[in-house]
Formats: sequence, C-alpha cells, structure tokens
Amino acid sequence: MKKIIALLSVLVIVTSCKEDKKVEVVVPQKEMTKMENNLNKYVSFKLTADVGGLTEKERQMIPLLIKAADIMNDVFWYEAYGDKYALLKSISDKDTKKFVEINYGPWDRLDGNSSFVEGFAEKPLGANFYPKDMTKEEFEAANIENKSSIYNFVRRDEKGNLYSIPYHEQFKNEMEKASKLLLKAAQLAEDSGLEMYLNLRAEALLDDNYQKSDLAWMDMKTNTLDIVIGPIETYEDQMFGNKAAHEGYVLIKDQEWSQRLARFSAYLPELQKGLPVDEKYKKERPGTDSDLNAYDVVYYAGDCNSGSKTIAINLPNDEEVQLQKGTRRLQLKNAMRAKFDKILMPISDVLIEERQRKHITFDAFFANTMFHEVAHGLGIKNTINGKGTVRTSLKEHASALEEGKADILGLYMIQQLKDKGELDGELRDNMVTFMAGIFRSVRFGASSAHGKANMIRFNYFKEQGAFSRNEDGTYKVNFDQMEKAMEGLSNLILTLQGNGDYAGVDDLVVKKGIISPELQEDLDRLTDANIPVDVIFEQGTSVLGL
Repeated sequence: MKKIIALLSVLVIVTSCKEDKKVEVVVPQKEMTKMENNLNKYVSFKLTADVGGLTEKERQMIPLLIKAADIMNDVFWYEAYGDKYALLKSISDKDTKKFVEINYGPWDRLDGNSSFVEGFAEKPLGANFYPKDMTKEEFEAANIENKSSIYNFVRRDEKGNLYSIPYHEQFKNEMEKASKLLLKAAQLAEDSGLEMYLNLRAEALLDDNYQKSDLAWMDMKTNTLDIVIGPIETYEDQMFGNKAAHEGYVLIKDQEWSQRLARFSAYLPELQKGLPVDEKYKKERPGTDSDLNAYDVVYYAGDCNSGSKTIAINLPNDEEVQLQKGTRRLQLKNAMRAKFDKILMPISDVLIEERQRKHITFDAFFANTMFHEVAHGLGIKNTINGKGTVRTSLKEHASALEEGKADILGLYMIQQLKDKGELDGELRDNMVTFMAGIFRSVRFGASSAHGKANMIRFNYFKEQGAFSRNEDGTYKVNFDQMEKAMEGLSNLILTLQGNGDYAGVDDLVVKKGIISPELQEDLDRLTDANIPVDVIFEQGTSVLGL
C-alpha cells in the first residue's frame, strides 16, 4: 500500500526589522505507519437490529446465545494459530495487537495470509489442524483413526507417528460451557422447532455428531431467533480443505422480508434441469424443503468473524442432508447493507463507467448475494465416475470452485427467473452490480476461497469479452458477451466438479486464479482512495441495548 502523507498548511507570522510578513509554511504531519494503513482496510459498523418486537423470553435468550457463540472465538483461535494469549502477550504495539485480533493470528487474511509480525514465516496451509512439519504425502500414507473426519485434529505422538484427536475431546471444557448455554436458551424457547434444534445442537457439541441437529435446523420454519454454531466451514484448512473450523452467528429473522423470498426455492428442480451442461452432470435432484429467509445478524464469532465477513449463509454442508432436505439460505441484511454503502458504492465511483453506474442498486446486490446461496443447491454433489463427493475429490480447491459455481449459477438463476416474470427489475442491474462485486471480492486476496473464485471469473470474463476497460481506467459490461460467458463458465465448472477433475481445477486456479499487474494497479487506486476492503463490527448485548 502506498504511504499516505497528510500535509497541513499553517500560517505563521515572521517578524523582521523592516516589516511584518505572513509566510505560508508547510509542516508535514506524522506519516501513517504500515499498521495504521493495515487497520484502514477495515471500516467499523455497528450491528444493531430492532429488538422491540421480540417477546420477553426471546430478549432473555439473546445474551445466552451470544455467550455461547463467543466461546467459538477462542476455539477458532486455536484452530487458526495456536496459543492466542502467548502471541498477544509478545506484542507491545497496540495497532499490531488489534490487527492480530482482527486476523486471529499474525497473518493478513486480506493479503494472501502474508505475515505482518516479525519472526513469523508464511502461514502453514493446514493452519493448526495438522503438525507444522507434516506433508500431504505423509498424511495420505498414515494409518489414522477417522482419517477423513472433518471434526478432528492430527497430531504426533512421542514416537513421531500421526494420530487424531476429536474436537469434542480437544475442546471439552469449552464445548461443555457452550452446550449448557444452549440448553438454558432452549428452556426459554417458545418455538418448538428452535427448542428441538438447540437441545440437539447442545448434544452435538459434546460428541461431534452434527447430522441430527442439522436435520432439526432444516425443519425449523417459524422461529424468530437463530444461532449457527459449531465446526462448519472448511476454508481454514488450505492443505486438504477438509477440517471444519468453529464459528457462531446469532440472528434475528426479518419476517416481512422472509415472506417475500419464500417462494424461490420451489424453482430449484426446474432450474436444475435447465443448467447449461450435459445431462449426466445434472441428474441429482435438489431438495425442495429448503427455505430462504432474511435476517439481521447481531453477533459474529470465530471463523465467520475473521478477515472478510460473510453476508449470507447456505447450510448445512452435509451432502446427505442437502440431498434429503436441501439447505437453508440466510441473507444477512444489515451486514449486506454495510458492505453495499461503505464499500461497493465507493468502488463503483472509481472503477465502473459513469454511464453504467445507474445499474448498481442494493436490490440487485441483495439478489446477487441471495441467489449465490440458492445456487449452492444446484449442480452436482457426487462425481459421475465413482470418485466420491465433489468436495473430497477436489480437496483444497473444492471450496474455491464451489464458490465460483454459486456466483455464476446465481446470476443464471436471476436471468431465468426474470425471463419467467418471477423477478422484477432489469438484468443489466444485476450484471453491472455483479461486475462491481468482483472488484469488491477480489480484494479479499488469494487466501480466500471467495477471492480465488472472483479472480478466476474475472480472468475468464476478460477472455470472453464480457467487459472492457476504458482509457480512463473504468470498466464497462458488454451485456451480450456477458450472457455467453455466464453459460460457458457454468458449463466449465459443473463439468470439472462432476468429473472430480482435480488436475483440471488445479490448472484453472494456477492460470486464472491470479491478479494481473493491470488489475492490481486498479485495485491500488481503491486503496489510494481510502476505500476499505471489509468491515469489522461493534457488536454484543450492549450495542443491542439488552
């Protein structure tokens, strides 16, 4: 990042023997430090929600749910780095310490996990899930109990042999505390579905058997409060993309917005049939028991609170649950609004052609994000050639390719639903907003699955002429070519997933998952304009007034 020097002009009076003269003297202010610039990548946002419509028992539940979620912070610290307190104690500079806390470790998540604390090399691909000196080949050859489990650590015994430790044993004390808080909240729950889920999730934290609680979470339909908690996403494991990291969200449903969105999941089977790919890649039937809701998120903790923040949720990740019941898609409306107002609109003013800026709207941003999550339910979960699930066959590339699939198929869904008259607005709004969104997400860097997905899509679109760059450094969407590129990229990704083609995906990431010098210069212009990359939250019971 370029150094920023602020110059302050002050008038001083200089007296001479002949006459008084006013001389303008330029006095340079203190140059911003590298760490101050790092902190400027984030803009603070207060996570509030209307709690006035909640019942008394729901108001009592929220602090319990926040306390349970907060426990996931220390658990994720261990998964991402190790000993949080020893690291923080070794750092005296308050800005560095704050940046460490934002990143859950000494590596900058928005800069390819580069080290920003002296004495630390690059981040281990396996984070703290595996021994630091373990190779992929050693792991694959080792005889380890529950080797493929996403819920255990791999460690060395005194003889140097690899073995596994289940999460519920490693985090016994933490999970017992979180479980008790969920049970206490369940006693206050007035919604039977929420009560069932909280009880089952409390049990799952103690034994790592999450499927029963995932199914109960899918069955919840009338709840106002929600909590997503436990080991969920596998992004943190960049060695194999297999170990799940702990996180927690506390949410309040926006009933009015949710009613507007409810009908779209019913279109999944029809949209699956129309995917632009050979028939053999779309034989799976997506579950239609999925639901689509809008929420205000009031607390982030752990994995979801590190680096770039999630603005929508599509869960469960369990393929069996997905095929049986589908998924739930939760749109985090207040967090989405924060990123649109504070990041996407300022980016557009710098990088989108002025005549096309009218197409950038919050409704289009909301729809693009929403249908990204819905599109996770489309496509294929199991390879067509006996290689197992897509996730296991594509290993560390699975997450990036799945995010790329959801992005492009989300836009495909919008196109199809608009053609059917089921969505209002102009497709061009979604396309230009989508283009601006690529610039927003590319800034998350190569360490992020979403960042990689955006780089691949940007470079593919560039090759296909879906956009052009003007002489003034702004970008213009070429609408007809964009539609063709959407179809071509959808076909490519679905074919790679269905074939479990690890080598093909690896080649795609190597060739297209990169930021060109020209694009980097354009992204640097966003930095020079002091446009933040992402948000950090003021959050908790005091912010909510509880």
